[in-house]
Amino acid sequence: MTINCIGRLIDLATPKVMGILNVTPNSFFDGGKYRPGPSGESEILSQVEKMLLDGATFIDIGGYSSKPNADFVSEEEELDRIVPVVRSILKHYPEAVLSIDTFRSAVAEACIKNGAAMINDISAGMLDEKMMEVVAKFNVPYIMMHMRGTPQTMQNMINYDDIVKEMLFYFSERIHKARSLGINDLIIDPGFGFAKNLEQNYEVFQKLELFEMLELPLLVGVSRKSMITKSLDISSAEALNGTTVLNTIALTKGAKIVRVHDVKEAMESVTLFNKINL
Repeated sequence: MTINCIGRLIDLATPKVMGILNVTPNSFFDGGKYRPGPSGESEILSQVEKMLLDGATFIDIGGYSSKPNADFVSEEEELDRIVPVVRSILKHYPEAVLSIDTFRSAVAEACIKNGAAMINDISAGMLDEKMMEVVAKFNVPYIMMHMRGTPQTMQNMINYDDIVKEMLFYFSERIHKARSLGINDLIIDPGFGFAKNLEQNYEVFQKLELFEMLELPLLVGVSRKSMITKSLDISSAEALNGTTVLNTIALTKGAKIVRVHDVKEAMESVTLFNKINL
């Protein structure tokens, strides 16, 4: 189970860690910590270096917060935030494998042209009909997440008869669309916290093994999310231990990539998981 990241084959037979780098002022955990532009470049590069040294295979860069009810960001502003960061990182760390967290095809194309290796789309192409065409054009891996609506409306769209069955149907349709355009490397993300309430998040998590029928790598992103903080009555700053617990369980349920704020701790989970399973 390999993916081709600009000529570099990455084997997902052993799980990998994706480090989160938000260059936004309003992300739910680290908003404003890493600022695009000359004044924030050193902090961004320092964090990237730390994540790489801690064992991250991928760095996922986002310029548009997708937390519930997040403020709208124009395409121009997203580009201004994210493209210079991609250039800066690859100038200093040319071997870094950069994933771009965006649902806009123009942002995806600009970042790929500047060296990004993967696209992580919260909407699986539903918010920009040209997204899959861009991914196919450049033949980069494509992470497709399950979501309904937009970040501004998704929490009002949580009515399901059978959430996992409906998610499997959603992914089947999205996979068919991607394959029809010639996209080779696909990864699926159940989208914890996106158009799902607390109980639905845990129902999906409990049934993660069912997504194996799609025969694609599974990415799980629960890092410091509300499904942890609400369950434990803690803040996101206190949610590292809960994150580690769920990441470890996700690995036992087939996750091939865990997307996290805290790479070192996630790598420890992966290392110990591998000791038992390899």
